[in-house]
Amino acid sequence: MASIDLDDVSLSFRVRQRRRVTLKEFLIHHMFRRSANPYIEVRALDGINLHLRKGDRVGILGANGAGKSTLLRLIAGIYPPAKGKRTVRGRISSLFELALGFEMDSSGWENIAYRGYLQGETPRSIEAKKNDIAEFSELGEFLNMPVRYYSAGMLVRLAFSISTAIEPEILLVDEVLGVGDLAFQNKARQRMRDMMANANLMVMVSHDLDSLCRICNLGVWMAHGKTVQIGPMAEVVQAYTAHVQGAAAANHKAAA
Repeated sequence: MASIDLDDVSLSFRVRQRRRVTLKEFLIHHMFRRSANPYIEVRALDGINLHLRKGDRVGILGANGAGKSTLLRLIAGIYPPAKGKRTVRGRISSLFELALGFEMDSSGWENIAYRGYLQGETPRSIEAKKNDIAEFSELGEFLNMPVRYYSAGMLVRLAFSISTAIEPEILLVDEVLGVGDLAFQNKARQRMRDMMANANLMVMVSHDLDSLCRICNLGVWMAHGKTVQIGPMAEVVQAYTAHVQGAAAANHKAAA
């Protein structure tokens, strides 16, 4: 049975204060045995507790930098927690970083196989799907060319077509519907609706609050790496909207 359990999960990153340090600065700091560019510890997630079960459709919302995408990547296993426990039961299918895993000098057909393997497909399973992937992408003869010569829109079409050719058990989605031209976007939305209907459990990050209310039953509002509110999607959206409007009014009043 598909499930996700996060118990007091935290995640920190160590980043340098500056991207570049001059030779003079390096030598001066080295003389005093100090780092010319010390690390800063950034707490990306802090004490997250989340327990999801089969049938849940979860929407994660919050301002930019709140930790939404980081949480999704931790659930996917890309980031291991620095503290706490992550337990996931079921096969995860992730829809983010669509262009990850492409070999730019290889053809579209070859990249269908390469990307499929990264998603857990076998040579037999990807062989059975490759014609459907090609048809959905509408790239035709371009699939015989190295993807290095693809436009950005063509590359995203291929990436989306491969990434969504899966039978999801746990589906993780991070703002991937703005792909291709208008006609392809309509196809992409229908494909996403089909995947969401078939998934046992789904977690999605989006700034589109209307879509979250239509699709999700459970909401998670995040701010500064922490969960502010977890509950019915409509209630969480209402609370978040009221908070944003209140903050905007306060800023406007202070500026005046």
